[in-house]
Amino acid sequence: MRIAKRLLQILCLLSLCLLPADRLNGQGDGTDATGNRVLITVIEGPIGPAAVHHIERVLSKSQDLQTEAVVLQLNTPGGLADSMREIISAILLSPVPVITYVAPPGAHAASAGTYILYASHVAAMAPGTNLGAATPVAIGGMPEGLPGQPPKTEEGEKSGEAGKETDSDPLAPKDAMAAKATNDAAALIRSLAELHGRNADWAESAVRQAKSLSSAKALELNVIDLLAADLDALLRDADGRSVVMGETRRTLSTAGLPVERVEMDAITRILSVLSNPNVALVMMMLGIYGLIFEFWNPGAVVPGVVGAICLTLGLYALNQLPLDYAGLALLGLGVAFMVAEALSPSFGVLGFGGLIAFSMGAAMLVDTDVPAYQISWWLIGSMALISGSVLILLLGYTVRTYRRLPVSGSARMLGARAKVIDWTGNAGFVWVEGERWQAQSDTGLHAGQNVRIRAIKGLTLLVEPDTRAEQS
Repeated sequence: MRIAKRLLQILCLLSLCLLPADRLNGQGDGTDATGNRVLITVIEGPIGPAAVHHIERVLSKSQDLQTEAVVLQLNTPGGLADSMREIISAILLSPVPVITYVAPPGAHAASAGTYILYASHVAAMAPGTNLGAATPVAIGGMPEGLPGQPPKTEEGEKSGEAGKETDSDPLAPKDAMAAKATNDAAALIRSLAELHGRNADWAESAVRQAKSLSSAKALELNVIDLLAADLDALLRDADGRSVVMGETRRTLSTAGLPVERVEMDAITRILSVLSNPNVALVMMMLGIYGLIFEFWNPGAVVPGVVGAICLTLGLYALNQLPLDYAGLALLGLGVAFMVAEALSPSFGVLGFGGLIAFSMGAAMLVDTDVPAYQISWWLIGSMALISGSVLILLLGYTVRTYRRLPVSGSARMLGARAKVIDWTGNAGFVWVEGERWQAQSDTGLHAGQNVRIRAIKGLTLLVEPDTRAEQS
């Protein structure tokens, strides 16, 4: 029955995870099975593992259907450096042209979004949008500005104004690690700009000086290719453009083509939730407590199954994120100590040590400066408070258990009260718990006297006068 229950629960979870999306939400109107259409998908929020999975899936579908182009409608504050590079690689290797469209009005392609825009075969924006370092978020630990130099965000700054700095080399970060990260990022975005014939100088300044641009100014400075008010205008303006596809060039023919929208499937949605480090931490804690309750009550089944699943999902989610291995080691050590406290109570030493290690590890766990992928201090504090409360309850239960008198065996009689039946010299008989026992004492006793059992020697009780009974 236990095996059947576990298999049923696992199958239910797998069924939930493997449910396909309702459809790929096509808005086509009876077009051919392949070609003669444009795929469009919306990428909103931080760039992370879920966005990578979704974009790769869309590009794969576009290749299978041999579509004319893929439109990525982008609105992002930035994201993880590793995820950004995976998306750039997927775009550059795609046999289908990719049009990145920053929309709707009010959207932005900041930080990692700027790189993706530059990597696309056609870069387009809607009026009222912006790109560049619009937020102070660093990509993969890259500094948002230069030490001692405020970031420049004014639109349309002329290149000559940048030369009015007093430093001999105003674009050189003073920290060696910051310089490496900045130079690497600048080289990447410059190479992307040169690949598609866009403004490489401004691209580098967006990295080194955290500059940003409006959509109109971006078109004027050749940062983007098109300014389109809506999707129809975008496809109409992109028609006839020649784009670089590897070592060849291709002319787009997008005007009037039907558009098929591709939404995230169920697995990608689950991944987008799990890739949140706060959710991953909660899943891990649920897994840990589920296993602890299973150890406390072997055979309960449900806590163990739920705990194992939650712990596995939490570890999978963390595997999608840039981890600090010192934080991961502290996290694992804290978990081990808390589980050890549940299995072999040590009056809180292991438990509270594990709690401290777990909190420190959680704070260090995700190695990124992107706010969307950092663990909330409120969550860490809440988890620490809950864990501390559980450990205090566990410690109190342990202390009460050790203080409780035995309920079976000869040890349960130690300290029990008895009454002398008859006594001669240092030996006699006492009545205790409904039985007549032979007893010995170092002091003389008399019949009817109350005594207390201090030890057991074979079948003989060693007793002493019960002073508390005599005083009362």
